[in-house]
Amino acid sequence: MKLLAVDTSTHTEGVAALDGDTVRAAIHTTGPQTHAKRLMTAVDTALKLANMTLDDFDGFAVTTGPGSFTGLRIGISAVKGFAVATAKPVAGVSTLEALARQFPGFPGKICPVLDARKGQIYSALYQFGEKGDRRVLKSPCVVDPETWLQSVDPPCLFVGDGLLVYRDLVTETLGDSAQFAPPCLNSLNACVIGQMGMKEITLGNAVDVNRLSPQYIRKSDAEIKLEKAQVGASNRQSS
Repeated sequence: MKLLAVDTSTHTEGVAALDGDTVRAAIHTTGPQTHAKRLMTAVDTALKLANMTLDDFDGFAVTTGPGSFTGLRIGISAVKGFAVATAKPVAGVSTLEALARQFPGFPGKICPVLDARKGQIYSALYQFGEKGDRRVLKSPCVVDPETWLQSVDPPCLFVGDGLLVYRDLVTETLGDSAQFAPPCLNSLNACVIGQMGMKEITLGNAVDVNRLSPQYIRKSDAEIKLEKAQVGASNRQSS
């Protein structure tokens, strides 16, 4: 299967063109420009390097979250456009599981950590079997890091950009029972996302493009403000 994978869930952007187990092209960029300005350039460059067009792919994969609200919308919107234009299937991939799957063969628990801002993290806890079968020990959530670490039963491997902020806290809380991925692997790998997407499509788990949407986990600021305004309006009407 030929598949194009896109990730815009964090500050690092990834695009990969895969042909089965062969990586035809892979681009990962980090910079001051927004995903809106970088993504299509990255896609175009990947297609040229792979000597492929969108019509050459059998499907697409994109990270659906959790992660940057704006980033997720940009990546998903682009992939929805690709899927509609080519009438090809699309798979949505969890950012947290994609991070954890970057360590095939690791026998213990893996804890991906993304910085959710506002003093919180996005995290989950996984363990994988020898054949890649997944056990979700703790489902994806947004949580206070101290509360989360107290609930994690070590030892486990920590990975993700949240460690740029909370690595010292992990060490203070769990000591030597905490292992850390090399810093170069704390960003999502679009090739891993592509492999996950291929599996989902092959298993018949492609997502209806009209229902493909971000999995934010946390409510947006706009939603929170709206709820507060509605509560305030309701209180005024009842008083």
